[in-house]
Amino acid sequence: MKRKPTFFIFNYIWIIKLNKSTALMETYQEKISLLQEMIAFALVDGELHDREYDFIEMVSLELEIDKPTFHQLFENRAEVKVIKDEFNRICQFYRLALLMHADGVLHEREQIKINEIGINMGLNPYAMKRVLHLMKKSPNRMIDGQTLLSVFAEQHN
Repeated sequence: MKRKPTFFIFNYIWIIKLNKSTALMETYQEKISLLQEMIAFALVDGELHDREYDFIEMVSLELEIDKPTFHQLFENRAEVKVIKDEFNRICQFYRLALLMHADGVLHEREQIKINEIGINMGLNPYAMKRVLHLMKKSPNRMIDGQTLLSVFAEQHN
């Protein structure tokens, strides 16, 4: 039996609620693209850990992507589509940050890549840095949804 990472199961609920309340980016191709980006990011350190796989699998279930399609994404690498809505870009950045911490090891390549991805998404570098710092200080590597959104909102003022 495959073990589920309790670290993420208990703390992933707010992202699920955020995604269910916003169907803005929920086209099938955007969902696939989101998962492809997560898979590519998980492989940055050269290895896909069980906890990383479990986390991506949980996201795919929430996005209602069937298992065969999910497994096929590991074989077929396609170009990642840009997420248009800022709220969904912030959620995706946070998913990647959670994924970065999933295996318990922070690789320098992961830190460089997440900043590169965030900048390519058009997110504020100072807000990204602050979110990553808050996560690093947190005992469970999580921050609540309100804090996440407020960090990015502060940068608009």
